[in-house]
Amino acid sequence: MQFSSPTVIGTIHKRYKRFLADIELSNGEIITAHTANTGSMQSCWAPGWEVLLSYHNNPKRKLKYSLEMTHNSHSWIGVNTSRTNALAKEALLKGVVTEFPQIKDIQSEVTVGESRLDFCVYDLQDETIYIEVKNVTLKERDGFCTFPDSVSTRGQKHLQTLRDLVQKGHRAAMLYIVQREDCHTFSPAYEFDPVYAELLEEAYREGVQILVYDCRLGPEGIEVSKAIPFTFMKEDGSFWGPA
Repeated sequence: MQFSSPTVIGTIHKRYKRFLADIELSNGEIITAHTANTGSMQSCWAPGWEVLLSYHNNPKRKLKYSLEMTHNSHSWIGVNTSRTNALAKEALLKGVVTEFPQIKDIQSEVTVGESRLDFCVYDLQDETIYIEVKNVTLKERDGFCTFPDSVSTRGQKHLQTLRDLVQKGHRAAMLYIVQREDCHTFSPAYEFDPVYAELLEEAYREGVQILVYDCRLGPEGIEVSKAIPFTFMKEDGSFWGPA
């Protein structure tokens, strides 16, 4: 995915009110950028970090800049969560997500019961696979990336819907898109949302697929790169799972 709008480099001063960030441009001007991220963005920014902004010359927009990525001196980090589903869909259609090599069609925003899942995928054998996508940016100890970075009741609901689908004989998957390059293994975040973590464990045991893919990121764009392993890293440091 290449950025379709012009981009500029800046330095972040602060993030506030969830959707706002004050950025200093290279000419010294301080601007306020829209931040399309509802999470805590823990481990994703600190004052003085370099950032990438996209510029939108739309008269209907109050804020002309959007915060796309931050840089921690080791990796770019994709913090614009509105791009995650497009990244995932591009990867699915290109065959980067190797678990689904023969996709015939993808339907987005599919209502299942009381939930809305991100994708319903149809393969060449007319098998239907339901997929929920999550953006992962939280880095914890020893190079682990985790999700969520705060309590996610919506995410809990999605997991229960995927479990229900599997129990009814359907195929269902959680697809985690890791938008940073300085992590090597994924785990649910027991510290931030133990209910979500336990639900993911139960979903995995019941047959929901867990797929984790990292990205290559740079000022020119972002693309899903390769699968990385996952495990269940408990708060006491013990592990359970395939990694």
